[in-house]
Amino acid sequence: MNQLAAPVAASQPLSRAEHAAGMAAYQAAGEALAAEINNRGPLRLTADGQLHPDIQAAYWKHGYYIFEGVIDAAEVAALREDAQEMLARAPVGPEAKLDAQGRPALGIDYARLPYRFSKPLGDPWGGTTLLNGRHPAQMSQPVPDAGAPEHVVFLMYAMCQAMPSGLRLYGHPGLLAAAQSINGPDFVPFNDAIFVKQPGLGGSVAWHQDGVTHWNNPAWDEGIHGFNYQVQLYPTTPANGLWVIPGTHKRGKADIKGMVAANGGSEQLPGAVPLVCKAGDVTMVNRQTVHGSFANSSPDMRISLTFGFHRRRSVLGQRAALSIAETNAIYDAQRIFDRSAVIQVAIDARRQARPGEPVFHYQPFAGLEEEFRCTPEVFDRVIRDYNTKDLAI
Repeated sequence: MNQLAAPVAASQPLSRAEHAAGMAAYQAAGEALAAEINNRGPLRLTADGQLHPDIQAAYWKHGYYIFEGVIDAAEVAALREDAQEMLARAPVGPEAKLDAQGRPALGIDYARLPYRFSKPLGDPWGGTTLLNGRHPAQMSQPVPDAGAPEHVVFLMYAMCQAMPSGLRLYGHPGLLAAAQSINGPDFVPFNDAIFVKQPGLGGSVAWHQDGVTHWNNPAWDEGIHGFNYQVQLYPTTPANGLWVIPGTHKRGKADIKGMVAANGGSEQLPGAVPLVCKAGDVTMVNRQTVHGSFANSSPDMRISLTFGFHRRRSVLGQRAALSIAETNAIYDAQRIFDRSAVIQVAIDARRQARPGEPVFHYQPFAGLEEEFRCTPEVFDRVIRDYNTKDLAI
């Protein structure tokens, strides 16, 4: 099914309500195309613990997959509670040290402040040189309703340190088994970030491809930049959820600015689909897929716990990129081991909380499990400020 032709970009900012109305036809067409592709279902593993080959084939064909009902209601509730607590303890603005209740904000003693802000319904990255300039075309920035705050939380980091339930989630056996199937038994972590789209306020993420390091690599292929999970804590809709353009992970570096220009300057790119989910669903998106999300002019909350994984060979020897580019770090074997240790500690944290659940066996730490039990000492050694060692490419 073809999507409707997109309108020419507005010459002046729309109101929140006008933006919502102007997205309706595009959203309906995207939902119809997503239903036609139908790239979703339960997370199924084979008898030997591999992601079912039908799911792998669908993922590699389209560049995404939606795992339905992966996270049970009790775990969703714990994750919501921790994420809402983290949101409540955010500083009241980008330079503030106190939260809305006058308490010292969470994370002011972290090596990296765990909050990023946006103007309400804004696009903080589009059309800028931030994050290696990977968001070349800015999204529409509607005018929020009267009384909106000057800034809203856009991203939260360090879920494994700030959220006990987030650390346990990072050790989920099914999600780790799928990561192993896609990236090999020596797979390594990327980073994590919590996207917050508050109703009528949440900012957009301009169309982009995540990877920046390997576009000219002679060994380039459709999986060289890894993938991201998003665990959905609330139902996602076409208005507040992630959109992807299926198959674009296979085509190399996209000219996104040219794509928008060819579409009459409109960000409503043709051929895109929204990843509509229930709470507890998990999306898996190839980092080379063209994807993004629009300003949340809807009345619905979205909180998505996002964390990714790489092939080890894609990371080893590479220089830091994206949000940690300024460190100029080189990802040597020790750096990879130290960051990967978070997975092993998370596995044990989950084992302690869910003793009846299968335990994932992470090949790089085979025989080292006792050294990476989730104890207070190991938490301080491995988890505290772990995101200063992220493996961004």
